[in-house]
Amino acid sequence: MTTLRPFTCDDLFKFNNVNFDPLTETYGLSFYTQYLARWPEFFQLAESPSGQIMGYIMGKVEGHMENWHGHVTALTVSPDYRRLGLAALLMNFLEDISEKKRAYFVDLFVRKSNKIAINMYTNLGYIIFRTILDYYSGDQDEDAYDMRKALTRDTEKKSIIPYTQPVSKRELRHYMENTNYC
Repeated sequence: MTTLRPFTCDDLFKFNNVNFDPLTETYGLSFYTQYLARWPEFFQLAESPSGQIMGYIMGKVEGHMENWHGHVTALTVSPDYRRLGLAALLMNFLEDISEKKRAYFVDLFVRKSNKIAINMYTNLGYIIFRTILDYYSGDQDEDAYDMRKALTRDTEKKSIIPYTQPVSKRELRHYMENTNYC
């Protein structure tokens, strides 16, 4: 039986088995603790009966007016626990919290090459809203999809009308800064 519970500071010393996956973005400790302090209700953990971390989701709420939304910063499941529906369970949790915060939609960024994740998000009702050029840095820059799912507050589904042209990271950053995103 899987238990969903809030992520704690102690979990930062136990979640390496989940973060070793090459598709998982790993951040510095200060980044995780900032989320724990600012958006604790959006940072949840799936735990096995033996106490092993199976996966986690880290998110936040941000934006202004009709751009008020839940955002998935990180979602990952340990390779040992994949294909059990844990990612969908964690996503549903974050969507429920976003609904309670009266968000219009939930969004996330995913590597364009991560076909398995894109398929899962599509099956959960997300659409590809736009492409962000060279979003992921590393040995080779990689584009990301900004995927979105409208929530009940967005009765006209305005938040999921896709952009037809890709945007750069700079354009995305400019948009976020000029719409009181954070």
